[in-house]
Amino acid sequence: MTDSSTTEAAVVLTSRIPLPDSERCALLITLNRPHKKNCFNTEVCHKLAQIFHNVAEEVQGYDSNCNNDDDGSNNNEEGQLLAAVILTGAGKSFCAGADLSAPPNPLHQSSDLPHHLQWNPVHQMSRVGIPIIGVVRGHVITGGFELALACDILIGSHTTTFRDTHVKFGLAPCWGLSQKLTQRIGPGRAKIVSFSARPLRAERAYEWGLLDELIDETNNSSEVDDDVVLKRAIELSANIASNDPLMVRRYKRAMVEGTSMTLQNGLQRERELGISHYLEIVGDGATFETAKDFISDDKRPRAQSKL
Repeated sequence: MTDSSTTEAAVVLTSRIPLPDSERCALLITLNRPHKKNCFNTEVCHKLAQIFHNVAEEVQGYDSNCNNDDDGSNNNEEGQLLAAVILTGAGKSFCAGADLSAPPNPLHQSSDLPHHLQWNPVHQMSRVGIPIIGVVRGHVITGGFELALACDILIGSHTTTFRDTHVKFGLAPCWGLSQKLTQRIGPGRAKIVSFSARPLRAERAYEWGLLDELIDETNNSSEVDDDVVLKRAIELSANIASNDPLMVRRYKRAMVEGTSMTLQNGLQRERELGISHYLEIVGDGATFETAKDFISDDKRPRAQSKL
């Protein structure tokens, strides 16, 4: 994957962050138009779509290599496999929506034709088999709101403000906001947010379950630390990296597929994926031996839960 972090004018930056106590890393993706509150134009959409497409293809390669008794590290040009993706915005805002001076074509972004889906960032995000953590500060508005909802986990600060302005300007959502917001906070609250087009502050967003973690950005001296939310995302990525990577990917698959089904069908899908997994691993017994060793090790460090 190309690292654009060295390109000064790049509208999207990427960098691989080594994770502590792990051979894996997190891919940090940063919307880089702070002077525009990270509003996206066609260039940004295409760049994001290409990056997430590359990530999805890379992660699918891990699964193929696992089936060939190889973790994929020998074929990974950067030398570090990805445990998670972190999506954030440069400056004080995550993303304030579309850049109306050069917006992406809404017909193309609404289309499900393959040559349009290729350049749809939210579609490409849906193909990524590892957790995507959204670090959302400041403005998270309309299209930016939809980018946030395409993440698996959202971490914000007291500066975070969500707003859906589709109805205010006669625009139609096309990246999933009308469906995903209802799933996260319930139909009544989603209708309040979308039909009123009013801002939703961080505290209420956390209370309603839209934000998964709300981080206090002030340090011990009461000064604002802009990096503390990102640091928490990196810490969470390291937690993820400490676990079995194949099972993390398969667990995400079970969760994502289940959200589009009834509970009964979701439970059936979980059983199907479980049978497939155990048929694959029971033969060598290594997974069960690792679990038994972990449980019986009285000297292992006990991690303090942050949940």
